[in-house]
Amino acid sequence: MRSDLDHLPANKQRELERVLQLIFEEFEDAFALASLDWKKKGRVLKVILYGSYSRGTWIDEPHTAKGYKSDYDLLIIVNDKRLTDRVKFWAKVDDRLMREYGITGTIKTPVNFIVHTLGEVNEGLAQGRYFFMDIARDGIALYESDDTELHEPKPKTPHAALAMAREYFEEWYPSFGEFFDDFRANLERERFKKAAFELHQAAERLYHCLLLTACFYSPHNHNLAFLRTQAERLDARLTHVWPKDNRKQRAMFEKLKDAYVKARYAKHYRISAEELTWLGERVEDLGHVVHEICSERIAQLEATAREAG
Repeated sequence: MRSDLDHLPANKQRELERVLQLIFEEFEDAFALASLDWKKKGRVLKVILYGSYSRGTWIDEPHTAKGYKSDYDLLIIVNDKRLTDRVKFWAKVDDRLMREYGITGTIKTPVNFIVHTLGEVNEGLAQGRYFFMDIARDGIALYESDDTELHEPKPKTPHAALAMAREYFEEWYPSFGEFFDDFRANLERERFKKAAFELHQAAERLYHCLLLTACFYSPHNHNLAFLRTQAERLDARLTHVWPKDNRKQRAMFEKLKDAYVKARYAKHYRISAEELTWLGERVEDLGHVVHEICSERIAQLEATAREAG
């Protein structure tokens, strides 16, 4: 795997150095007083830049009308499966990166990261999952504690790829409908917090459905904003589902994002029928777009399978 960043401007290279520094500062702080042996031995094996910044296709246009800015996408590889728990071990890293981007401004580019073991990544490559194959092909190692190479990818046969895409779609898309029906029922009964949670689950399942059908991979994450970012980079049609030019509408999306935890456990979480109605319309529209994209993807795989015989 390559390790050079020569294709990036100097300011982006410096920024990635800062991101890497923050990741290790927070990771080391989290385990500084660890008493369990496995925690003491916890290590980051690799940090890999993937996505648009590794391919050289990033967009950084904050001052244009659309104001679009590509994110840094990072794969962090650790030496113990238990270290992949995002809530237990990576929440402070998340908070620090968001704070330095959104508040202090020391980082000018948003950062998304996923955490896996080397075994999980290599298993994904062995199973021909497009997501991991793209990382193996285009990824850039920002940090490596050793020179262990990722395994050679084993692409799926066209028929196997088609079967897996169909299986994911047929599993996940109907579950969106089930949660959406529950959302409507609770909204009618004015159980607003319960309705918000069910709507979050409906939206989450749509994003997982799309990512799994298109890439055979979706991160183990309930953060709707994170899943939305991962999905929107696959197809521009998704970017029109959630308006970005209205502060009130952005705030309503934040309420939906927070509903996974706060709608169930936070005493002071509040959401109105008006907000839920608008959010429900957006998620219903998201469902139509996801169905369209997934159907097109399956049709492509069907054509490829027919050609293969």
